Amino acid sequence: MTNPLKRAAVFGLALIVFSSAALCAGLLFDKSEYAARRARLMEKIPDGAAVILGAQPMANYYDYHQNNDFFYLCGVEAPNAVLIVDGVRKSSLLLFTATERSLRNEGFSTDLLKNPQEVTGIERVMPAEELNTVLTMLASQGRIIYTPFKPEELAREASLEKLRTLQRNMVLNPWDGRQTREGQFVNLLRERFPGVEVRDCSSLLWELRTIKSPAEIEIMRKAGRIGVKAMNELMRAARPGMYEYELAAIFQYICKKEGAGELAYYVIISSGENHPYVHYYKHDRRLEEGDFLVVDAGPDVDHYDTDISISFPANGKFTARQKEVYEAAKAVHEACLKVYRPELTLEQCRKEVDEILQKQGFDLSKDYFKRMRGGFGHFVGMAVHDVGGSPAVLKPGMVLANEPMVIYPEEKLGVRVEDTVLITETGCENLTAGIAREVKDIEALMKKDGIPQVLKRTGLY
Repeated sequence: MTNPLKRAAVFGLALIVFSSAALCAGLLFDKSEYAARRARLMEKIPDGAAVILGAQPMANYYDYHQNNDFFYLCGVEAPNAVLIVDGVRKSSLLLFTATERSLRNEGFSTDLLKNPQEVTGIERVMPAEELNTVLTMLASQGRIIYTPFKPEELAREASLEKLRTLQRNMVLNPWDGRQTREGQFVNLLRERFPGVEVRDCSSLLWELRTIKSPAEIEIMRKAGRIGVKAMNELMRAARPGMYEYELAAIFQYICKKEGAGELAYYVIISSGENHPYVHYYKHDRRLEEGDFLVVDAGPDVDHYDTDISISFPANGKFTARQKEVYEAAKAVHEACLKVYRPELTLEQCRKEVDEILQKQGFDLSKDYFKRMRGGFGHFVGMAVHDVGGSPAVLKPGMVLANEPMVIYPEEKLGVRVEDTVLITETGCENLTAGIAREVKDIEALMKKDGIPQVLKRTGLY
């Protein structure tokens, strides 16, 4: 009898000649980059194979977005694909099926039609319909099956936040009770292959994603440059009398114009009574004289995000109180940039930041310094709140948010100074440097005409 895997492989190659999911202009990174990532995962699963489900076709009118774990390991944007990374055989298998029409509808090229193995660097390629055959074979060989238990990340998603939401709305809801897609897959694996051990590999993948490669860092630098330009243009355009949605539109326009495919998350604008709601995004306030704004936004470039926050007065002129609180936040932010380095712990960071602030003459007994300490924010990467939470100890290749903030609701005042920072071998690199941060620079920038003012002069606004 013909070996089912060989039979499926022959059929798969024939099918791929006529119908194959492909990428827009090939892989984002060189195939060796993805091969190295898969090899590192193989080292963590020497007793089994990881089964990574790709994202399904969209049921809405958003762009298709491959989930982050799958994309991280192979760079393939095919809907309903499955990647198997075998830690025993030290090889990988990609399963997917699509029609040329479905690919072109999503804007994907058909570069993989002729030789998918050569393009991807993945040793074996088969049609998605053969997944049951492959899983049965793995189970018969007594392999441990690893698969992510945590929810997949799509555009503008973060896995742990998504998990909490799905648990509340579905899994733990007495009037629903459905499993997450990942939970259902785990249940089916255990039901259909009762003798097979199924383990969670989410943390293994997240550990890999925590350290960014030079290729990833270069894309994040590009995302940073785009975000910086968009933030400066937003500040330049702001005036009392404008609506927050106008500023959000300017930010998105500049990001798109400069080459970002998406935003990392919705544009957050807190002003007036909305300062306590640090993720406020309704853009429903008309800016008034005396308003102070916090804008938190960032572009997504090729699956990689940037996180930036700016704080400034709507009229372009700081009051004494606004300046006092803003300068305190900026001082904490700048001190963190001075001390970030490999092997730095949170306790060390806070101690050294306090020492810097004291030498600069700041009174650390002030309320805002008690509420703003030196430290590490969340990781940033393929998700804006990237996997891994916040670092306990800094390591080269980590990218995190430096984001001191303080809010005084009774004063309708909030301040946040945030940049995306790379930890290098000797210190750190601010990936979003170039934003007007000094009070004098912000005030000078806001005296200049922005996009709305230029359009008004021509009668187009």
